[in-house]
Amino acid sequence: MSIQQESTYLYLKKSKVLFLVFGIIIAVLSIVGAYALDVLAPVILAILAFAVVFVIFVFKNPKIGLYALIPYCFLLGFLGREIGGFQYGIAIEVLLILTWLSSLVYYKKDDWDAIKNDMCLLFLIWFIISVLEVINPAGASVMGWLIEIRSEALYPVLIIPLTFVVIRNTKDLNIVIKLLLLMALIAALNGIKQVHIGLFPGEQAFLDGPGGATHMIFGKMRAFSFYDAGQFGAFEAAFIVMAIVLAIGSSTLWHKLLLFCIAGTYGYAMLLSGTRGAFFALVVAAVFAIFLTKNFKALIFGGIVLSMFLGVLKFTSIGSGIYSIQRFRSSVDPNDPSLIVRFNTQRVLQEYMSSRPFGGGLGVLGVNSTYNTDKWLSTVQPDSYWVKVWAMTGIVGLTIWFCMMMYILGKCCGIIWMIRNNKLRVKLIALLSTTAGIFFCSYGNEVMNNMPSLLVVCLSFALVYMGPKFDTELADEKVPAINPSTDLTNYAI
Repeated sequence: MSIQQESTYLYLKKSKVLFLVFGIIIAVLSIVGAYALDVLAPVILAILAFAVVFVIFVFKNPKIGLYALIPYCFLLGFLGREIGGFQYGIAIEVLLILTWLSSLVYYKKDDWDAIKNDMCLLFLIWFIISVLEVINPAGASVMGWLIEIRSEALYPVLIIPLTFVVIRNTKDLNIVIKLLLLMALIAALNGIKQVHIGLFPGEQAFLDGPGGATHMIFGKMRAFSFYDAGQFGAFEAAFIVMAIVLAIGSSTLWHKLLLFCIAGTYGYAMLLSGTRGAFFALVVAAVFAIFLTKNFKALIFGGIVLSMFLGVLKFTSIGSGIYSIQRFRSSVDPNDPSLIVRFNTQRVLQEYMSSRPFGGGLGVLGVNSTYNTDKWLSTVQPDSYWVKVWAMTGIVGLTIWFCMMMYILGKCCGIIWMIRNNKLRVKLIALLSTTAGIFFCSYGNEVMNNMPSLLVVCLSFALVYMGPKFDTELADEKVPAINPSTDLTNYAI
């Protein structure tokens, strides 16, 4: 037996022992649970059985863990509203840690060289800064910090390196894109269902609670799907551009038709959300997509179309009789009351933050402000992720974070311009333009710090960074194999 065969044998033997021990533990827990909980025993057993099978599959192929994370993050709100009884967000960490553990076992040491890049380093630095915020002199609650750091820094520092290691080729890239498009479509269809068919019990309970104050305006319901209307409308708007870019870049007629229909569904769902911030996600994503083509004709044509679109919204009353369009039109009104309130809030914050260069600490405002009711910042509604970062980490943190994000966006643009394979370039343009839309839209709403937008941003950044690797692989596939008997002079440069 060779050394390599012996190593493989020992690895498999060790894995079988681990799974056997794990299976025994689960079996014991199942027996105890069945004895203690008569009614819930069958459900618990079924869940545990599924969990065991899933863990086995993830350890056999870590990609399954990353793929499973995508639908889970999109459906997180549905589970919380319709089932309840559990903090389903914790399962994101469980999935990520499980996939990390399986990847550490599955992949070789050389495979982990992929994470040795500036983006992973930058997000690691941001994670360290976020950890240090726990000792912020402002004295924010540790519990608020603990909850806030998950979306602020923990998820990116786990998802991005994992993507570099797990996603290996363009086939994996295609699977990720298809999963994103599919889940965004399911979310869009659910939003349309809410308006035209009705609500699930959990959705009705959401409207009957505090959520109704912002989702029922003048008797009109804003579609919110599995999230809130702000998150829903913003990422659906960005996904419109993703679908259109992929449709234009496709060489198959039925692919084009399908993607244009999907884009139309996203667009209708966006309008039903009544989210004015979606306007910025749509426009910025479109501008980025046109800009990334480096095609002079496309720049001119796209600029004309965008100008006409903005002109119709700003200077005409077309569609004003339709509530969704009228609300969307208010996004270009500088005198909109909501916009004025946000600017006033920022002016008040500017004065308060002038003496606090490191901010008030993570979790001091926004959803997690309930842990900081003794702090003035907990009474402020940021209505913007950029403003929230500023309030939590101060001008120092905001400057570091913003420069980091702009550097990554800029480098991603440069990477895309260097891609030689046209089909690959189209896919990367679709991903980056969507991410840019989500990022800039977050100036008006808390979008990119919540699921599923946060997942889309992390995956897209990592996949674009991997573009040169994919490009080289595709180029190598096109190079014909050289027959030893072939005259090599035919291949001379």
